[in-house]
Amino acid sequence: MTTVRSLPAPPTAIRPGAVARTGLYAVLAVNAAVVAYFFVQAGFASNALIVLGRLAGLYGALVMAFQMVLVARLPWLDRRIGMDRLTSWHRWTGFSLLWTLLAHVVFISFGYADGAGVGPVTELVDLAETTEGVLRAIVAFGLVLVIGAVSARYARRRLAYETWHFIHLYAYVAVVLAFTHQVAVGTTFTSSAAATTYWYGVWAVALGSVLLGRVALPLWRNGRHRFRVSAVVHESDDVVSIHITGRDLDKLPAQAGQFFLWRFLTKDRWWQANPFSLSAAPDGHSLRLTAKAAGEGSAALRHMQVGTRVFAEGPYGAFTTLHRTRTASLLIAGGVGVTPIRALLEDLDGHAVVIYRVASERDAVLHDELRDLALAKGAELHLVTGGPVPDKLAPRELGRMVPDIADRDVFLCGPPPMMNAVLGTLDDLGVPKQQIHFERFSLAG
Repeated sequence: MTTVRSLPAPPTAIRPGAVARTGLYAVLAVNAAVVAYFFVQAGFASNALIVLGRLAGLYGALVMAFQMVLVARLPWLDRRIGMDRLTSWHRWTGFSLLWTLLAHVVFISFGYADGAGVGPVTELVDLAETTEGVLRAIVAFGLVLVIGAVSARYARRRLAYETWHFIHLYAYVAVVLAFTHQVAVGTTFTSSAAATTYWYGVWAVALGSVLLGRVALPLWRNGRHRFRVSAVVHESDDVVSIHITGRDLDKLPAQAGQFFLWRFLTKDRWWQANPFSLSAAPDGHSLRLTAKAAGEGSAALRHMQVGTRVFAEGPYGAFTTLHRTRTASLLIAGGVGVTPIRALLEDLDGHAVVIYRVASERDAVLHDELRDLALAKGAELHLVTGGPVPDKLAPRELGRMVPDIADRDVFLCGPPPMMNAVLGTLDDLGVPKQQIHFERFSLAG
């Protein structure tokens, strides 16, 4: 198989990520304007609270549709923006959705209660009992509240990934209920044929994106490639590498630095999907992931049998060489975050410096591979040990190891505390933000 490498974009080129972000902002702004136009065209109610409630409900519907596009994992967006940024947008969009729907419920309840001369709670109950679609909207709002509660950092840290993911599946139920509510009682929805066509189009794009990115594409790729475990290699007492083969892997659009959601189809693990980065650059014949036994799912990989069928969703992430702006690179890894860094080093051209930060030498997973690879590619490798991995690399220390750091693309992966600390160090050293590449989801374990 012949691989054709594309040259890095010059520093003055418009980056694909900037184009994708600008495009998303523009699409959202245009739709916000269209919603406002149809809202004004439908006419105002006599009660100002009802007017505000309806407008909040319309923008809540638009935000919910936008949320569906963000979670669809569409390859075009993911390769340019990255799962890390998309997930951050998803989080803030979720809280925006929560507040717009809360405003919708409160303003509508108080507005109609004012006209009926009753309390807002009584009016809400009456609307649920007498008006088609309102009860469905209340259930949808309750589901959004639950999902918002479990998305808070305090709750997220205390929930198993599978539990958190299962609860989030109810978001699709909320979407369907909200859509039927809008069809039943939405005055703007039915105010004109153009408005009706527009809203049907918005929901068709949103739900179609989810079906394409989360269902159709994974099913098609797995049906085509037929992934299986070909080897299980114990790298250390608590680290294992899984080699995966399949059909036509040279046609799989995977790049070094990306990750998959891996589902190993055993009788006790088929329902669990965990994100693991590629720890070697794809070669068209096999894929490799390397994981540390950090939890129940990753620990079970040590006992995986050769021949096990695998259902893989991906590849995901923009942590690749696609967005490079310099020919020289600096790669910084902490702990098990070395896995995508090792894959990137294999794929990089130009002079590279690798800094591998671990608590002690026995924690330096894949160090021998990194050393041999660095030697073959003419790269510098620095193994930094001592103290917990999240410790910050002092600006003076980093500047000494890489004097020309401001002229390099920096690829960073490790535990979140370490990444936050190193990002602060890079800022202290004056490294431009557009030269720093990281993906918090590009972690194994």
